[in-house]
Amino acid sequence: MANDVENKNDGSTSACGCGGGSCCSGPGKWIWLILILAIAGVMLAKGQGKKNASAGLPTAPAASVADTNVAAGAIVAKQSIPLLVDLGATKCIPCKMMAPILEELKSNYVGRLDVKFIDVWENPDEKQQYGINLIPTQIFYDAQGKELFRHEGFFSKEDILEKWKEYGVDLIAGPPQK
Repeated sequence: MANDVENKNDGSTSACGCGGGSCCSGPGKWIWLILILAIAGVMLAKGQGKKNASAGLPTAPAASVADTNVAAGAIVAKQSIPLLVDLGATKCIPCKMMAPILEELKSNYVGRLDVKFIDVWENPDEKQQYGINLIPTQIFYDAQGKELFRHEGFFSKEDILEKWKEYGVDLIAGPPQK
């Protein structure tokens, strides 16, 4: 009778190709179902954390960079103008795409915006200190060193300028400060 389940009369097997064994019937199917649901739940939870970070909501490790680490705090504490920190790596493809944008922002907005790049592959401690999950990550700080926004992934120059404008920082108006 077991052969009747595994090898149907027409010679076909079950949809998963196992021959209709324990994974397709009996208590084994419930274990697989629970495992799949658990994995889906973990993936959804991780996705929600990334969504919170990209929406500017606080994330567990670094709600306030100035309060949580010395190196990052030193960069932020010295500010008198808005700061954009880009955490990435020189060999990461989206990070390479960000490099000319960051250089352009750095040179075009001297005295109005400070731009810092940190290679987290060369400085792995910085990844933890800033509480980032993936690269590139851009962190926007106001002139007082307060974190305003985080973005994960490639971010165009236009989107960066628009984000600054949303926070009341108009980089285009006014002469550069010297």
